[in-house]
Amino acid sequence: MKTVLITGCSSGYGLETARHFHSHGWNVVATMRTPREDVLPQSERLRVVPLDVTRPASIAAAIEASGPIDVLVNNAGVGAIGAFESTPIAMARELFETNTFGVMAMTQAVLPQFRERRAGVVVNVTSSVTLARMPLVAVYTASKAAIEGFTASLALELEEFDVGAKLVEPGYCPTTAFTSNGQSRMEGLIPEGYASFAQRVLGDFEQPAAVTRVSDVAEAVWRAANDATGQLRFPAGPDAVALAQSR
Repeated sequence: MKTVLITGCSSGYGLETARHFHSHGWNVVATMRTPREDVLPQSERLRVVPLDVTRPASIAAAIEASGPIDVLVNNAGVGAIGAFESTPIAMARELFETNTFGVMAMTQAVLPQFRERRAGVVVNVTSSVTLARMPLVAVYTASKAAIEGFTASLALELEEFDVGAKLVEPGYCPTTAFTSNGQSRMEGLIPEGYASFAQRVLGDFEQPAAVTRVSDVAEAVWRAANDATGQLRFPAGPDAVALAQSR
């Protein structure tokens, strides 16, 4: 029976992905900064483990508690919406610590066991903002685009050891860090000169042409984790699929 470790499972993509793998008979290690058994009750095949991907000691403890794993899903992420002109560099560093360096640190922590067993898959969840330009998310896009390049290169590096690296690119989903948590970070990030422009952009979010469901993302992660074709990118949701095809 295979084991998957998933980061950021308290809600959204991570929560649904944990449920999806569990329903398919896998052992699931669902990690979150503050464990909540009310959303994911522990069982024989499901463990909830504390993990902060920005803290090396937390990563080491989570990996040790998890035992051998077959798939790592780097899903934990934070978002921010605002004009770059008004975005503090400290906030940019905060996004990169989780979205970029957290992914790298988690990946580096599991690669020794994958390489030694000559088996394993790393699935990195990015965003459709890497597929098409979008305003007011410059720093968020940069943090996710960095993982796109990182994963593409890593995939070639790991082929030597029969280890996979995959990308899942979710479309617009109202429950993601990009929208819910991101909007909570907007305070002070939309100066007066950007107000009317930002209002138009955010208005488009309220009536999107297509919406990605969390189940779309969970299914894409599942396909990526079990892919045997060498495919690198897995767009998730109708809007992401359309963007990927147009690209």
